Amino acid sequence: MVEVEIQQLDLAAIAQSGQCFRMSEVEQGVKLVAKGKFLQVWALEENRFRFDCSLQEYETVWRDYFDLNTDYQIYSACVLKKDRFLQRAMEYGRGLRILNQEPFEMLISFIISQRKSIPAIRTAVECLAQHFGSPIQTSDGTVWAFPTPQQLAQASEEELLECGLGYRAKYVLDAAQKVASGQLDLEALGNAPDDILLQQLQTVAGVGIKVASCTALFGYHRLKALPVDVWIQRVIEKVYHGNFPTRYEKYAGVLQQYMFYYARCPECDFLK
Repeated sequence: MVEVEIQQLDLAAIAQSGQCFRMSEVEQGVKLVAKGKFLQVWALEENRFRFDCSLQEYETVWRDYFDLNTDYQIYSACVLKKDRFLQRAMEYGRGLRILNQEPFEMLISFIISQRKSIPAIRTAVECLAQHFGSPIQTSDGTVWAFPTPQQLAQASEEELLECGLGYRAKYVLDAAQKVASGQLDLEALGNAPDDILLQQLQTVAGVGIKVASCTALFGYHRLKALPVDVWIQRVIEKVYHGNFPTRYEKYAGVLQQYMFYYARCPECDFLK
């Protein structure tokens, strides 16, 4: 166990934010499978957290995963005082962070996400892990790592359909086969400029700019990437009169996450 003090970390908000699909809430914390590992984290008194792992694992895996080396005050500071919507969104979502997740898992997860609710995405992603991923033994029993490109590329379209992927099954298979064969080198793309990264991700069947932007933001931490779903489109139209503010472009992906989280909450009255 590792106990640490962390400013601005809201585990429940992150679990509900739509950026990760293998993190679930438990009493006073979350449990998750990521990076081929299982983790539980609990919120203690204010700004203190307990990680069920070794200090070495915390420092080498989870500190980066939760983006704990970043002071999120820099994002709050860039928001105009007169921008009432985003000021409230930043306050409501205080503790949200952009996770550093694995690009392949993000690519597959957001291909699946098209026209699916968050609970349905979680179910499909978990099914893929259980059918094609490697088992991980934990004190909670067996969990499964997200499948590697090679593991998933060996699946048939019929097997993928059994995980509730529908028309997305052929897109998932195309992505897995392209990555497994090296035709799409996700590791090399980590060094590519944003425009090249987005362009290359869209060479996968069924991947448009929204899925590519989600993969760039949540899998490569490209903070300028701006995924636009129905909620963000509504915000842009109703709050910003059809144009995302250019002054926010440097951190568009981060601010988008706060916008998305706030726009869906009952307290938000800006979109009525």
